[in-house]
Amino acid sequence: MIDGHIHIERGEYTLDWINRFVDRAVEMQLDEIRLLEHCYRFEEFVPMYDSVCAYSEYVDAWFHRQAGVLKLEDYLELIKKVRNERFSVEIKFGLEICYFKEFEDFTAELTKDKGFDFLLGSIHFVDDFAFDHKPEHWVGIDVDKIYRRYFEDSVSLAKSKLFDGIGHPDAIKLFGHKPSYSLTKYYESLAKELSKSNMYADQNSGVARRCPDTGSLGMEEELLKILKKNNVPIITSSDAHCPEDVGYKIRELNNGTY
Repeated sequence: MIDGHIHIERGEYTLDWINRFVDRAVEMQLDEIRLLEHCYRFEEFVPMYDSVCAYSEYVDAWFHRQAGVLKLEDYLELIKKVRNERFSVEIKFGLEICYFKEFEDFTAELTKDKGFDFLLGSIHFVDDFAFDHKPEHWVGIDVDKIYRRYFEDSVSLAKSKLFDGIGHPDAIKLFGHKPSYSLTKYYESLAKELSKSNMYADQNSGVARRCPDTGSLGMEEELLKILKKNNVPIITSSDAHCPEDVGYKIRELNNGTY
């Protein structure tokens, strides 16, 4: 079993910290873990976020607490250090990159020849709206429009061919909002583009862990079926942000018992 989306941001770049994730993975009977950081943590990616900070005072304050606190070279050094050691599970390293169409070339240049095992592209902002921070931020938001733009951006992400996978492809549902129309055509378009780009989809338990009252476990059943019909590989993941959450509901996602 794989946990394909694990953040290491709450600890120092040491082997002791990595071993805590490994120990939990062994406990959860995982064979492989994929460790990553949000790209905004690195000062090199900070220029991508000017417009989202300008859109919201809340996001601006959050961003300036969390972003640009690391240098990419330090992360690459950690990766080299880990690769020189032996562990009881397979470890891969990557980045979770916020997708902004206007920053495709910027992203390609920053990630070129860096030696990452994988790059995960994710939608966290829709027309600069940070949809996954707080439910109250949705007050007054046009749900139909946000859903449409979310999936249009997701299709663009897949077409960009910058990434190996797409992160939590329907995380827009986390606070329980639903559009008034069917999403089938968007699911079909996304699946076709992911297949063309040889990308996988992140079957992610993080929404359910964060929002158990409003967010269902994993992808919507229709989306998952359409992805499989189009031969898009599915990688299970916890979206853990601490060792304790590694492997969360991975067995259920693998067995379809949710």
